[in-house]
Amino acid sequence: MKRVLTVLFATGFIVATLAGVSAAAYVVAGLAEKHLFPGASRLSNIIFLMLVFVMIIATLLTLAERKWSALMQDRVGPNRARIDLPGLRNRSLAGIPHILTDVLKMLTKEDFIPGTANRFLFKLGPILAFAPVFALFAVVPAGPSVTVFGHRVDMVVATPDFGVLYLLAIASLAVYGTALAGWSSNNKFALLGGVRASSQMISYEVALGLSLIGLFMAFSSLQLPAIVGELGLAGAQATGQAQYLWRTEGAFDFGVPAWGFLLQPIGFIGFFAASFAETKRAPFDVPEGESEIIGYFVEYSGMKFGMFMISEFVEVVVLAGVTTALFFGGHHLPFGGEWLASQPLMQEHGWLYGTLLGTVFWVKVVFLIWVQLVIRWTFPRFRYDQIQTLGWKILLPLALVNVFVSGALVLWDPSLRALAVVGMLEIGVLVVLTMTKKAEAAEGGAHGAHGAHGHDHGHDAHGLPSHASATSSH
Repeated sequence: MKRVLTVLFATGFIVATLAGVSAAAYVVAGLAEKHLFPGASRLSNIIFLMLVFVMIIATLLTLAERKWSALMQDRVGPNRARIDLPGLRNRSLAGIPHILTDVLKMLTKEDFIPGTANRFLFKLGPILAFAPVFALFAVVPAGPSVTVFGHRVDMVVATPDFGVLYLLAIASLAVYGTALAGWSSNNKFALLGGVRASSQMISYEVALGLSLIGLFMAFSSLQLPAIVGELGLAGAQATGQAQYLWRTEGAFDFGVPAWGFLLQPIGFIGFFAASFAETKRAPFDVPEGESEIIGYFVEYSGMKFGMFMISEFVEVVVLAGVTTALFFGGHHLPFGGEWLASQPLMQEHGWLYGTLLGTVFWVKVVFLIWVQLVIRWTFPRFRYDQIQTLGWKILLPLALVNVFVSGALVLWDPSLRALAVVGMLEIGVLVVLTMTKKAEAAEGGAHGAHGAHGHDHGHDAHGLPSHASATSSH
């Protein structure tokens, strides 16, 4: 019961913190627009969205992953580090001091560079691994566009016309970081890890891009804000994922939203699996699998190694944010969004409305981060040939078929209802297949246990008949 209360308290604290930072982001953006110059809110968005939200969440994930893995494995997580201050000496503080010790260790550890390494490329590798991943969140809308202090505030850093193409282009640059890190070290094990990482990332980029084509055709846009959409207020037509496929009539809007995972379940699975493989985390961590090879950053120490490590956690946050925007409605509620936006209090205080929906967005992001941690600590590492088979022989053909089917359905029914019906059928088939496999596995386990029990009947732990064991004990 104590653990349940701890989890509930932690959940409430996380939601309250997300709401507070979201409110601060909108208020500061409104003040910047009012007192500085038009477009100054984009600068404050860089600070709040990329430095505060993304970086702080990624930093806390270094502790959260240890805590969650300990919870799944029924053991005690990190709790040994202490702060030598009165009243804190005997408190573990939920393991938070371990984050401080990690930072100090990275900053003060010796910066070792191999004597035969290419020094310039060796130093460039961590930068190319971290910077592109960090820049990806610039086009992700983390909240609605509202009026604060009489000025329009968009909770996004940039809205280029090429939108998702920016994501694909910048994400591909991370390949250079892993390749250069392995090659410039002049270490055969690091080179092998770099080659593995490069081939894995390139193979999954193909499936990743194709899995999004159906979504582009459904919403006729490449911009993430357009795909997320806007509510239909004051007689306007709702757009993107803010629209309803089917809805009831009345003051309170209720219905089936046009969220991406309902329209494109196969696209969602392909995108999430390919993006997860791009992060090079278990079960896709063969580029740094300790049981096979050492990894492409084996020669790195100190903060250079820290940049490789933190870039993986930043990728986890960015993947959750992009997936939320593309497939889970972004900052929109599944229903009741128009009713909430029409309330006088929300219309009068735009920052309050933005805070509520911004919190909705970040709660979805945290949930998808949790899903990634569950996957990482549940599945064993794939073999290298299994990873390539999944990318080239399973995800790529599925993505190609999904493109043709989605295009035909969008042409046949531009209202997207036919696409949604097919998507729901696909979800049903996946659920049935999953439950069938689970039932077969449980049945097989029961038969195996029964057979083992029948085989061992009348024998002790050493394989001797029970009466013989009793005789020998005398």
